[in-house]
Amino acid sequence: MKNIERYIEQTVLKVQTTDADIEGLVRDAKEFGFVGICVPPFWVKKAKREIGESDIQLVSVVGFPLGYNLTETKLFETEQLIKNGADEIDVVWSITAFKAGMNWPKIELARLSQLCHDSDRILKVIIETAYLDDTEIIKACEICADSGVDYVKTSTGFAPEGAKEEHIRLMRKHLPSNVGIKASGGIKSLDQAIALIRAGADRLGTSSGVQIVNDARKIDS
Repeated sequence: MKNIERYIEQTVLKVQTTDADIEGLVRDAKEFGFVGICVPPFWVKKAKREIGESDIQLVSVVGFPLGYNLTETKLFETEQLIKNGADEIDVVWSITAFKAGMNWPKIELARLSQLCHDSDRILKVIIETAYLDDTEIIKACEICADSGVDYVKTSTGFAPEGAKEEHIRLMRKHLPSNVGIKASGGIKSLDQAIALIRAGADRLGTSSGVQIVNDARKIDS
């Protein structure tokens, strides 16, 4: 698949992330043409400096990885990330409130959407499909769309399972065309990446972007 790099957000979210990891991440993004990089909140300022004037979206995470933070905490975290230079926010929604049958997830996401859009930033919502059945995935997509989010994302990468083709297809079927899908979690190969894109993914969050692009270039050459 040509230009697969334009789907990829190269990601480093491991607990032991260092400054060298961030420097390498930005170097790879510049060399391979990734659409963006996803970094821990602590490293957003440094990543922004390293990116400089390059056309690379800087993504960071909020309420990560469990999502059960207070809404006020998520809002404050989002504000700080925007101030520090993040272009896109990947927030873990309140799975706990959703499982409790509360309306709170919609309220929380609407507030986060407003905050991001007031600053011309993108909001992506991690619904963590590993913990949801198909009916819940459909309901989660409806809540996200109604809340005005820009993307719905499958996974944090910390749950038992990551992105699955069948979940991407289900999400695409139940999301309006103006809401994108980010597949993430366990994407290691070119075949996986292509399958997820064909299923409906608009973005791929992966730590294996270099290998995926190199494999794609071998086929294209």
